[in-house]
Amino acid sequence: MGEAVELEVGGRTVRLSSPGKVFFPERGLTKLDVAEYYVAVGPGILRALRNRPTTLERYPEGVTGESFFQKRAPKNMPEWIPTAHITFPSGRSADEMCPTEAGAVVWAAQFGTLTFHPWPVRRDDVDHPDELRLDLDPQPGTEYADAVRAAHELRAVLHEFGGLRGWPKTSGGRGLHVFVPIEPRWTFAQVRRAAIAAGRELERRMPDHVTIAWWKEERGAKIFVDYNQTARDRTIASAYSVRPRPQAPVSAPLRWEEVGVAVPRDFDVTTMPARFAELGDVHADMDDHAFSLEALLELARRDEHDHGLADLPYPPEYPKMPGEPKRVQPSRAKKPRPAEGPTTP
Repeated sequence: MGEAVELEVGGRTVRLSSPGKVFFPERGLTKLDVAEYYVAVGPGILRALRNRPTTLERYPEGVTGESFFQKRAPKNMPEWIPTAHITFPSGRSADEMCPTEAGAVVWAAQFGTLTFHPWPVRRDDVDHPDELRLDLDPQPGTEYADAVRAAHELRAVLHEFGGLRGWPKTSGGRGLHVFVPIEPRWTFAQVRRAAIAAGRELERRMPDHVTIAWWKEERGAKIFVDYNQTARDRTIASAYSVRPRPQAPVSAPLRWEEVGVAVPRDFDVTTMPARFAELGDVHADMDDHAFSLEALLELARRDEHDHGLADLPYPPEYPKMPGEPKRVQPSRAKKPRPAEGPTTP
């Protein structure tokens, strides 16, 4: 696996042990390849992670080995990497790492981190998200092209409700993510409510192609707007994160004119560095904006008042939340007994 090497990253020297360890056998890509990838896109992934509590998705032996999500900051983390204290829905809490320089990303890669999962908050205010994250998740029977159609209509929905602007990226799989920078003055519950409102509006416009149904048995062959990715402690892979799939794909930031032209397989550990060198971070201006959610929250209020569309189920590991409907799979819900009619003597 070779002797340890040292990488210079933004003024930091990061030691990489076992650089020859193979992380992606089908491509022959090593730990060093992953680390050098993160050096190459350092300014981009730092923009996506800066000052955000971040969960690490680790594959110490590569994608064919065991993996785990590390929420608590590793005990051996250098002092120059700050943390933030975050609280989970269970009431438990932890200190998570908050990258403030690209060296922190490469340091995490040394310990087998492939994918970075940042919270939609900054460490100076961990209870008020500053991003609305919309996840367009293809269900069985659909493909990336279907997510593209939904993304373009979602772009129109966002613009019509408050002049919101979204920044699209590939998920690294078959789906698409659209992130909207927002003013950090709403709670997680309010941001989730806004995501539900946007999803319902998209579903109304594309009823044969989009669903916001939480239960898989009700979704069909449609694009699922996964509104629960906005719930507290739910995260989405960051832009530029490597995804744990055989071909080493990455979550690629896109310009809107590329959505539908570029495809996920265009972006991996070997191709993204050249794109980044040519174009830089195409989402670099995200932090220059902060939109209001008032129009989407007003849509949510109208949906509830006019159509009786209230909250939707939370993920199964969450405690029962205020206003949440019954968290029971429809096919397992108890059916009401039929009323008994008069008996004939």
